[in-house]
Amino acid sequence: MSPRLERRWEISAPVPPVVDSALAIYPPLVRQLLYNRGIETQAQAEAFLNGQVFIDDPWLLKDMDSAVDRILWGIDHGERIVIYGDYDVDGVTASALLYEVLGYLGATDVRVYIPSRFDEGYGLNTAAIEDLAANGTDLVITVDCGLRSIHEVEVANRRGLDIVITDHHYPKSEIPSARAVVSPKRADDPYPEKNLAGVGVVYKLVQALLMKRQISGVQPEDWLDLVALGTVADVVPLVGENRVLVQRGLTRMRQGKRPGLVALARAAGYDLTRVDTEGIGFILGPRLNASGRLETAMDAYHLLVADKPEVCLRLAQILDDRNRERQRLTLAMQRRSEEVLRDPHSRHLLVVFEEDFNEGVVGLVASRLVEAYYRPAVVGVRGGEFSKASCRSIPEFHITEALDQCADLLDRHGGHALAAGFTVRTERLSLLVERLEDIAERTLRERELFPRLRVDVELPLSEIRPEILSYLHRFEPFGLGNPEVTFLSRGVEVRSARLVGAEGKHLALKLSDGRFIFDAIAFRQGDRFAEITPRIDVVYTLGINHYNGQATLQLTVRDFKPA
Repeated sequence: MSPRLERRWEISAPVPPVVDSALAIYPPLVRQLLYNRGIETQAQAEAFLNGQVFIDDPWLLKDMDSAVDRILWGIDHGERIVIYGDYDVDGVTASALLYEVLGYLGATDVRVYIPSRFDEGYGLNTAAIEDLAANGTDLVITVDCGLRSIHEVEVANRRGLDIVITDHHYPKSEIPSARAVVSPKRADDPYPEKNLAGVGVVYKLVQALLMKRQISGVQPEDWLDLVALGTVADVVPLVGENRVLVQRGLTRMRQGKRPGLVALARAAGYDLTRVDTEGIGFILGPRLNASGRLETAMDAYHLLVADKPEVCLRLAQILDDRNRERQRLTLAMQRRSEEVLRDPHSRHLLVVFEEDFNEGVVGLVASRLVEAYYRPAVVGVRGGEFSKASCRSIPEFHITEALDQCADLLDRHGGHALAAGFTVRTERLSLLVERLEDIAERTLRERELFPRLRVDVELPLSEIRPEILSYLHRFEPFGLGNPEVTFLSRGVEVRSARLVGAEGKHLALKLSDGRFIFDAIAFRQGDRFAEITPRIDVVYTLGINHYNGQATLQLTVRDFKPA
């Protein structure tokens, strides 16, 4: 493994006097944190801290009226409806949400179809369309996919199969000729919140359906647990409407009303009553994702909609076991990738294709490479006729735009600025890699490629008090666009340090300001044990560690350097 790339610490600029005055009713620390998040007036601060962002009218989404009318017509006429999802957490939660709501609306013949990652790949495919049409399907509603499926929708149209698309990915220049295409990413869509997850778009559809046809005792908010789960797992920005949806969804998750989630948390040894975005991102989400990465995502879907305890316990254990296998595969494939790359720091783009890689895990390996070397990464499986890959990137390099420049070589591709995937004929793979490397070299050669660690505020460790947590709580939920609050303390005394976790992957520290001693944990930094000096400068976040019935203040170390 290559040496860890040093991160640049970027300390936030101090609050300007005019903003400091406008936010004067808040303590200095809170003013700084608000300013760091682009909040400069008291009205903005109150809306942010109290979660008062307006939830926009779902009818603002283009084609929403057509989608609602077509779906309700299908329900009223007893049509066979298929929800066509994606195999990640976003797609699975969106599928579960829509399935349950259609049942409440009176649909009598609804099925969920989630394609195999290994046999079919992402999104609509022609073979599936043909099979669905042959089996008497009248209406297909896509969730978290479909916006780039121009040809597949044309095939469906020829077979007399109606398609309603809901998606949140970037479209091609052409929009599919479906009965309705609901996506805030459409260039002609006026909806204000452009960064909804796939499950968020489905939630807007559900809002509209239940406005058009109200059901006593049923509200869209009843499914916000699924919205929070899919939104956080898909790593979309947690600002604006997304932040409020997740905030309210976390509250519902903590109430434990979905038996499948309760069982999954229990299998993971996790307290669902304290669930937060970190718990979704590192505990619940990976277990749900492991289902589609190694076998079928239908197990994750069935867990979310199950209500019998014995079924939930069985499925939760299956997902937990798959997650352990996923972890083992990810580590082995990462090590192999680093062997192939040899000197990743000398490259602008990291590319690894191996015949025996697991297709469901390549995206995780690409993420690990980006994290370790701060370079865009493409990791894939080389096949006989076709090769498939997942891509992860850095803010300086829009990976989907790069793939768009290679569209003539690709059979399928799509994604976001920081994550994408593609399928290419193996005979074209070397030419594709050459072109992508050229695009990366032209884009990145003049840039300094160092990971940056944003620091909210610098303060002595002696000023850390438990009451700070009451302020930080109001900044939650944390995620992309609203990162967790980070502190920098300099000259901290290291009282003890030890390796913990499997294979000593983590560092457990006791840090002191000379008076008080704080427990600290540095996850996945066990390889840095030799870098610890008697005094360090440390960047960290604050939280509570619950252990053996005790709750103590804990520092989660993001980075450290000799003082």
